[in-house]
Amino acid sequence: MARPQQGEYGAFYQTYIDKTKSDSVKSLIENNSSALHHFVMSLPESKADHAYAEGKWTIKDLLQHMIDTERIMVYRALTIARNDKFNLPGFDENDYAIAANASTRILQSLKEEFVAVRKSTDLFLLSLTKEQLQQKGIANSHPITVNSLAYIIYGHALHHKQIIEERYL
Repeated sequence: MARPQQGEYGAFYQTYIDKTKSDSVKSLIENNSSALHHFVMSLPESKADHAYAEGKWTIKDLLQHMIDTERIMVYRALTIARNDKFNLPGFDENDYAIAANASTRILQSLKEEFVAVRKSTDLFLLSLTKEQLQQKGIANSHPITVNSLAYIIYGHALHHKQIIEERYL
């Protein structure tokens, strides 16, 4: 499968898709998974509870958000790849962040969870056939393909990696 084309996803996902440079799901994983793993594992404990401005998330909040969002996007991809046609609900990232209560967690446990979720995501995405990647569904009342979700998953992680590098470290 090639990069997703406009019309295969909601326009609000363009920022995430633009963060990716790969031309297939396999190369997307090969080019980014290890780097994301190493980046997250290198996050310093001394910055775990740091927020770059009043009212902004801490590193722990941001990492929990990345984990939660990846799980939601993978669920969407799984549901659509398995030919389920119902409208998958949206979610409010701020409500999730409050309910997650990441501040009570140890950074190392969040790092380990991110790595486990990332590995599971990679194995799932690599298991999909061309036909499954082309499957179309509805998420948050917008049409989307499984292929697009793969790029959104990686683009979202790369987006937050950039934010952490620029504003937190």
